[in-house]
Amino acid sequence: MTDTASAAGPIPSATGSCLCGAVRFTATEIDPHMHVCHCGMCRRHAGGPTMSVSVGGVTFQGAENILRYQSSDYAERGTCRKCGGHLFYRLTGPDHYIMSTGPFDDQSQFVMGGEIYIDNKPGSYAFAGDHTRETEAEFLKRIGVL
Repeated sequence: MTDTASAAGPIPSATGSCLCGAVRFTATEIDPHMHVCHCGMCRRHAGGPTMSVSVGGVTFQGAENILRYQSSDYAERGTCRKCGGHLFYRLTGPDHYIMSTGPFDDQSQFVMGGEIYIDNKPGSYAFAGDHTRETEAEFLKRIGVL
């Protein structure tokens, strides 16, 4: 890849919020390489594929407004209780947050890094470009679930 984000490395810090502003966050050590998830849960939860970035840490203001839903044995999803805005996917074992890109105040820092659950993607859409495309099994093995 020849984009500026891959050359720049992790983004030290960035802020964001849900749609209504009841939940604000500051994320640190953000991988600028956005991943698109095509799993059935993400598509059902968000109404389409999700776009997210891995972060080293995150602090929330208005955390009492976060609704946490345990969507699997190893992960939970976070949304705003007031507006329903999608905030994160969190792996509970390693306590690792993967933040939705939409709530970030500056989304221009993100570039396409890859797609996961590519074998679950419906045929009605496709993302262009030369990037990694992992199947469900490849992804789950990489994160240590399989």
